[in-house]
Amino acid sequence: MSLRVVDNSQPHIPHKRNPGFPLDLDWVERVRMNRSALERRAGSIGARRTVKKDYQLAWLLKAITMIDLTTLNSDDTDGRVERLCAKALHPLRQDILDQLDLGDLRILPGAVCVYHSFVKTAVDALEGSGIPVAAVSTAFPHGLAPIETKLKEIEMSVADGAAEIDIVIERGMVLRNDWQALYDQVRAFRKACGNAHIKTILGTGELATQTNVAKASLVCMMAGADFIKTSTGKEKVNANLVTSLTMIRMIRWFAEETGIEIGYKPAGGISKTKDALTYMALMKEELGTHWLQPHLFRFGASSLLTDIERQIEHGLTGHYSADYRQPMV
Repeated sequence: MSLRVVDNSQPHIPHKRNPGFPLDLDWVERVRMNRSALERRAGSIGARRTVKKDYQLAWLLKAITMIDLTTLNSDDTDGRVERLCAKALHPLRQDILDQLDLGDLRILPGAVCVYHSFVKTAVDALEGSGIPVAAVSTAFPHGLAPIETKLKEIEMSVADGAAEIDIVIERGMVLRNDWQALYDQVRAFRKACGNAHIKTILGTGELATQTNVAKASLVCMMAGADFIKTSTGKEKVNANLVTSLTMIRMIRWFAEETGIEIGYKPAGGISKTKDALTYMALMKEELGTHWLQPHLFRFGASSLLTDIERQIEHGLTGHYSADYRQPMV
């Protein structure tokens, strides 16, 4: 059996950065989201879209290339980050790759995501692999620190080799509808990132309404965000399909108006293969197959890879294996 998938050992597809645009408050005020309609649409995705057998195996291999393999725990150590990087370098067991007849094709995750204090450790462990390191910065997860402190965190992460910076917005700015303050802050973060790509974490579970989520998404994109991301993974409510649909439609609207393609990253609570396939189907239907690439779509996840490995092995053998057969080495 031969499957065509992305060889993620090669450099990422060249992609036009978001240069940022002036804040258009008239556009922001025009934004309205119908929650009931969003819920009906989101509820239909998982019920209608399924992929089976060889097609599912191909989709799961593609999903691996779009994972930001993540560890963001208070007890993280250099050793844990090094093990995570080892897993990133070999996300599938060699016997599984051999059964898939993929030869020397390397299936690698989209990035490894760590706290900014572990960036250097991850960069050293991934040297020569082409896997970028993403750092969570700006007082993750709450985002409540002096602006000077947050800018310094970004600069330190970039200096240590981070190619992507996941910043946290201050949710209070959204709740107060202080769009100018949000725009100015994200713009400053974007400048501090330099050549590193910036992902803006909205903390959507704390923004009260889907209209707030949509407006915050738009303002961050105007300010220069390369990705918009749902959550830190630390909120009570993290990624879900309703919020994802809101953010994806703002991405589509922004692309129609500006010609700039913005990436999307759902994060928090995505640990099962079925959920990953549903998110991929949502992206395909709303934005097209073109968006199912690492430079435009990522999963923020830690345990998703283990379940994908189990499902791939089941597809090959007809049997489910225990989690420990796909350890986080």
